Amino acid sequence: MKGLLSFAVALGAASAQYSTGGNGSTPLPVVDLGYEIYRATGYNDSGRFYNFSNIRYAAPPIGNLRLALPEAPATNRSSVNDGSVGRICPQATPAWSALSTQVLTNSFIGISSANTPIYTPSGANSISNVTGPGPLETEDCLFLDVFVPEKILARANSSGYGAPVLVWIYGGGYVGGSKYNNPAGLLAESGKIGDAEVVYVSINYRLGALGLTSGPSFNAEGGVSNLALYDQRFALEWVQKNIHLFGGDKDRVTVFGESAGGGSIMHQITAYGGSKGPAPFQQAVPQSPGWTPTQSSSYQEDIYQKFLTLTNSSSLADLRELSTEAVIRANTQQIAYDPPWGSYVYSPVVDGLFVPLLPGQLLAQGRFDKNVRVMVGHNTNEGPYFTPPYANSTERIASLLKSTIPNIPQSSVDYLTDTLYPAVFDGSQGYTNNYTRASKIVSEGFFTCNTNYLSTGFQNKTFSYLFAVPPAYHGFDVAYTFFDGGATSRLPTGVANRTVAVALQEFITSFAKTGVPEAEGIKKFQMYGPDAKVLELKVTGIEEVHDSNASKRCNWWQKGLVS
Repeated sequence: MKGLLSFAVALGAASAQYSTGGNGSTPLPVVDLGYEIYRATGYNDSGRFYNFSNIRYAAPPIGNLRLALPEAPATNRSSVNDGSVGRICPQATPAWSALSTQVLTNSFIGISSANTPIYTPSGANSISNVTGPGPLETEDCLFLDVFVPEKILARANSSGYGAPVLVWIYGGGYVGGSKYNNPAGLLAESGKIGDAEVVYVSINYRLGALGLTSGPSFNAEGGVSNLALYDQRFALEWVQKNIHLFGGDKDRVTVFGESAGGGSIMHQITAYGGSKGPAPFQQAVPQSPGWTPTQSSSYQEDIYQKFLTLTNSSSLADLRELSTEAVIRANTQQIAYDPPWGSYVYSPVVDGLFVPLLPGQLLAQGRFDKNVRVMVGHNTNEGPYFTPPYANSTERIASLLKSTIPNIPQSSVDYLTDTLYPAVFDGSQGYTNNYTRASKIVSEGFFTCNTNYLSTGFQNKTFSYLFAVPPAYHGFDVAYTFFDGGATSRLPTGVANRTVAVALQEFITSFAKTGVPEAEGIKKFQMYGPDAKVLELKVTGIEEVHDSNASKRCNWWQKGLVS
């Protein structure tokens, strides 16, 4: 980290002030956002980029702003903020998650988990012994980070100049995750080492009960559903207003994110059914986009009432009077002990406003921002993490569907198990036993079909890839997205293939720069097209294959008949 800058700020219009870095004696640059002033938190000597950490983009969502729409931050120009205080939004983890991780680990090393006991949620009300929040967890968490290459910051506010921008939206089941990922590898692959060509932004957004509470009573009391999505939108609008101060171009913004991050991006593309103008970005790279397709008002109401009970509250007004400790504790309890295997309690919901219908339905109806350019990806084995090993019969598969999709009609359960995913195990259906059958249902219904909806909604003019490096479980591609160029690993969660990691990063960064994904020495990335072409990234090579999601199964899921 460089020495602190002795800085006297002139009041007035927002501006970027910059001092060239490169050695320990050079002061760190300062950016004046108008409402606050930020000094870079650090400088990466090898990558030659600055990190502006923990920039406030919205007012603290506490007190009367708890469970309310994000608002602009107050003006505070009394000092220069160095971003040294880290922030993440309150986190929670379902109890089944640890079991699932162990099952997948056992599978990877060849240990059977067939005899795993059936997991039964214990109920949040019966559990009081939960782990307290981590040191960075706080309700006042609406912050973002900006990583900007030295040469780009030097040209900030230059006439006619602006670098492409990558904005990361993290995943974590809409109940966990944070803005903290190291983008050094991505920045390096965007140009030559020390000559990066993109600006990187990573945002926090509210999670769990604090970001996704919904339901008729909550709404009747003035509560707004899908606050997490509004937070993301607010942060993206911040990028539109301020990224030029760091040398970025507001008209060359690419959002990317995995799992809940990818699902959030789909919701942003389809926001308001496309009725409120263009999205605050021009390109998108959703990776394994997913969410629970929740439309049931009664389910939302039940979740809200349980949260009120956990906090000894009776209304939204009561919730806003609670201490931070009480709210975080209740959120942790509910998410840890209420959901069945594969569920997280909270997810984006159809609210008639930001989410007028499920994104798949909106894409089918042409109700979205059609000007966004899309590169989308999914993994070979999205389903196993969310599928209990004891889902080994049609009856248990039906039970899994009923527990993970609130209020799914019995007719839909029957159609799924009898017609779309019949008990035929000769391999013709894409599975060879009941467990892989259940996993296929979860994979397609919650994740991979979403990628097909995007491609067909955009008239097949997307770029689509398949991450197939074994075991290719859900989320295992994130390590490849943020590969830092270090040693590869044989561990399932590490990077087992450097070629695939570099190719994926080059695809993402070249797409951000030009709108066309390219990687040196790699087969040309063709558009999805009418033949449903995807580029398969695997250990033995990178080749074009047919998208298995171009199927009658995905056509059925897209209709939204499950809730």
